[in-house]
Amino acid sequence: MPPAQVTDSHRGESTREHPAVSHAALIYNPAAGGGRLRRQIHHLDEAQKILAHNGIETTLLVTGEPGDATEFARQSVADGYDLVIVSGGDGTNNEVVNGLAGSHVPLAVLPSGTANILAKELGIPWDVRRAAELIPKARPLRIALGSMEPLPGTAGHNGNGAAPRYFLCVGGAGADGALVYSLDLGSKEKTGILAYWMEGARQLLSYRFPPFRITSRERSVDATLVVVGRTKHYGGPFKITTGASLFEPQFEVVAVTSRNPFVFLTYLPALWLGYLRRRGDVHYWKTDELRCEIRDGVVYTQLDGEPSGRLGVAFRIVPSALTLMVPENARPAA
Repeated sequence: MPPAQVTDSHRGESTREHPAVSHAALIYNPAAGGGRLRRQIHHLDEAQKILAHNGIETTLLVTGEPGDATEFARQSVADGYDLVIVSGGDGTNNEVVNGLAGSHVPLAVLPSGTANILAKELGIPWDVRRAAELIPKARPLRIALGSMEPLPGTAGHNGNGAAPRYFLCVGGAGADGALVYSLDLGSKEKTGILAYWMEGARQLLSYRFPPFRITSRERSVDATLVVVGRTKHYGGPFKITTGASLFEPQFEVVAVTSRNPFVFLTYLPALWLGYLRRRGDVHYWKTDELRCEIRDGVVYTQLDGEPSGRLGVAFRIVPSALTLMVPENARPAA
């Protein structure tokens, strides 16, 4: 396989030579997608054979508890692997991204798990064998990441600046943060995406929708929900930040101002029918930095569908932070 050029996607030019890939770390989460272990391992073994046939030998690293994927990714960089491949859901992807951020070791995806926004965004098939066939011909692109860190004076800030947490696809605070924070992991493993719907219904009846202040250079607004998108896909069948792109160094922000749970119910058909942007209580804009500050109470946050603390926080774009293997014929998601 000939050397590939790593391209800085927001400038559209090659930034450094990337060597041929011959040895990859394959980080696998057996609990993703309900832990259908026997079938997943069989398909993963076939994917490894496909990669080996194309000159890429893989070392399988199996996670056992939260945080393992991040440590595996960091160690893979230190050990000199040419590529890190992740097989899991959005949470596993996020952990691996936090281990690779700032390095030049590329990331590729073999999707599994309850949801996988990145695979949807790149048009990667869910069948790991078909997905494996795309990796040898994929092109490495240098992309930005989102980051989130506590604001000074808030929980999690250590006085010297807390280390940021990175995210690839979507962050948020408010109602979606409360949902993710309250989600029972056992139910998620057993019922998959249905667990989100069930918890969402419960939150609709109990969540108090406390307002918080969102501030960026472009505008300020008091909201009860914010979605900070790097991708068009949000989760499940939904696309919310449809103007966002992994290949641009900015977020698309969606801020919802309503505190009425019954109004929130009306957002679902608005999403399906494509007129959410026309709602007066829903605000869209693009930025590379925003602050979210709570006046009183507690508002939880989420990154790539995983609980990530509470407000106040700052979301920022970190340019040229990750090398992503993009399938040869992939297009930005429509």
